[in-house]
Amino acid sequence: MTHDEPVLQVRDLVKHFPLTQGVVFKRRIGEIKAVDGVSFDLNRGETLGIVGESGCGKSTLAKLMMALERPTAGQILFEGTDITQLKGKTLKAMRRKVQMVMQDPYTSLNPRMTVGDIVGEPFQIHPEVAPKGSRKQKVRELLDVVGLDPDHINRYPHQFSGGQRQRIGIARGLALRPDVIVCDEPVSALDVSIQAQVINLLEGLQDEFNLSYIFIAHDLSIVRHIADRVAVMYLGKLVEVGSDAEIYESPTHPYTQALLSAVPVPDPEGRESRERITLQGDPPSPANPPSGCSFRTRCWKAQDVCASEVPELEPRAAAPHPSRCHFAEVHDVVHAS
Repeated sequence: MTHDEPVLQVRDLVKHFPLTQGVVFKRRIGEIKAVDGVSFDLNRGETLGIVGESGCGKSTLAKLMMALERPTAGQILFEGTDITQLKGKTLKAMRRKVQMVMQDPYTSLNPRMTVGDIVGEPFQIHPEVAPKGSRKQKVRELLDVVGLDPDHINRYPHQFSGGQRQRIGIARGLALRPDVIVCDEPVSALDVSIQAQVINLLEGLQDEFNLSYIFIAHDLSIVRHIADRVAVMYLGKLVEVGSDAEIYESPTHPYTQALLSAVPVPDPEGRESRERITLQGDPPSPANPPSGCSFRTRCWKAQDVCASEVPELEPRAAAPHPSRCHFAEVHDVVHAS
């Protein structure tokens, strides 16, 4: 498989959670549209960044790709096999190839387990990967790969800093030599000074092991440093997809433009020359999304057609890369580098 061939394909993925009322006799009164028709490809060795506000469906999407949730509809194809249909041993075998790095390094590690047990736990679930006699050495090698002292194998998570704990989580994710790693906001709980170190580590590991990343975040400035392509998510849908240059230098969807205008700019002259876009109101509830375009209730470009017709995610005359907006057009935004 070459770099240009997809290792993961998501097609029309939907996840709706039932909304019920009552304690004993629960009555279904609606549904929460957490993920609502998402499609994208992830190529071998590529990083796809998925960005959006809290509550837009990013983490639900991550759980679907890990088969921790079953979709309401749609497909997730890993090397051509629909993982949403897998069960038992075939699902277990697939999970060797798709691993996850959790958001919070303070709660994702068992405080009662040593670092060696945490990193080596995947070998117990998949004993065929490493014979029992070689597991301790493999754990030491993994700790060394992520920049930790292998002699600390018998320490506990509370004896490490936040950045070091996230390195432990990354080592655990690498243990089975996966093809794809889903990173669910892996640096959002870390200090800014540590975030760059973890990003640099992930980039180095990607080159060394030919990994493909789904990198989920709400901070556009972080995603820019690691992503080859960026998908912007709003209320369960992708609203714009493009290369990092297309998204950051020539955004076409009003929501993307608003997000970029809010990224802090350290240069005073840049702050003065930038057009700041302030969105009105709060995001609509995923239990009761607006008709037509889901962003129209906060959009300054909205017209009558936006309420009656759902825009497709596709290139348009004034927007060369896919954008879910009837009036998409390139808009220059001065933002942080």
